[in-house]
Amino acid sequence: MNWLKLGLVSCGYLGCSPVAPGTVGTLGGVAIAWALSFTDNYLLWSAVAAVVVYLIGRSLGDWAEKYAGEKDPGIFVLDEVVGYLITVAWLGAPSYLTLAVGFFVFRFFDIFKPKLARRMEKIPGGDGILLDDVIAGFYGLALVMVPARLLLTQLTWTVGS
Repeated sequence: MNWLKLGLVSCGYLGCSPVAPGTVGTLGGVAIAWALSFTDNYLLWSAVAAVVVYLIGRSLGDWAEKYAGEKDPGIFVLDEVVGYLITVAWLGAPSYLTLAVGFFVFRFFDIFKPKLARRMEKIPGGDGILLDDVIAGFYGLALVMVPARLLLTQLTWTVGS
């Protein structure tokens, strides 16, 4: 049964990468966002996916820490998946450019954690593993959403004139 839990927390074993497991694991979020881009209501399904992934991660956080023998183990990448989904969720059905920009922006905030995100790491168990990346995801969302909304507004003004 450990193979199933490991497969879940590592997002299909992406987190088992010997190099940069968090970065590789984020690709699981990219795949989910890309697959959801074909749905009728991207925002709704992105939110559902983020909540489901969070709940799975929360329930398996203690197991992952015991299995790996460390707090917030590298194999656990569901936090990256949730954070990434938050970063790209409110942009509408993503393009390849949006997926790529979201990836780099989220990874930036995940690696160089803002103060609030760093505080979340102190929470025990699955919530502590996940919440710092949730915060990083919202920082990423703010960074990608502002220029995207400004660009859309500018295009609307130009087309509407």
